[in-house]
Amino acid sequence: MNLIVNVDLDWGIGFNESLLERIPDDMKFFRKTTIGKVVILGRKTLASFSSGRPLKDRTNIILTTDTSFKCDGAIICNSIEDLFNKILKYNSEDIFVIGGETVYRQLLPYCSRAYVTKNYKHHSSNKFFSNLDSDSDWILTEIGPIQFFNEIQFNFNTYENRNPKESSACQATSLF
Repeated sequence: MNLIVNVDLDWGIGFNESLLERIPDDMKFFRKTTIGKVVILGRKTLASFSSGRPLKDRTNIILTTDTSFKCDGAIICNSIEDLFNKILKYNSEDIFVIGGETVYRQLLPYCSRAYVTKNYKHHSSNKFFSNLDSDSDWILTEIGPIQFFNEIQFNFNTYENRNPKESSACQATSLF
């Protein structure tokens, strides 16, 4: 399993259910990386999409504790155990965790690779991602060249998890 995220200098990822920055090249990278793949996201992340609908040309799996939540075009999972049972049929390299904060926190230990767009700016954030630079389980393996969008410097980086947990259903724990 992989993850993909855009973080700022403080590893912030959002403010009041919105992205901190919309960088066109980052959006293109996200689309290119996840198209035809499985994306795992939380209900609030889905609600933050401009359409409020699942992403096109991907298998969308919504992880939520709201057992009454329904969404056409998506698979709904109400626990980590349920999620792990559902993703068994997919190639783990084709699975991407895409947010939000709670889903990232719960699934980070199970991810092998993290695609991190770093934007070198401080934002007012109230949603954060784990600082992989200070996490001994993660190693920075690729550093992309610095690019610019308006006044924002950013680059694409890849981290590898030295010891990802097995995502088997037998090791699953409750989501919250």
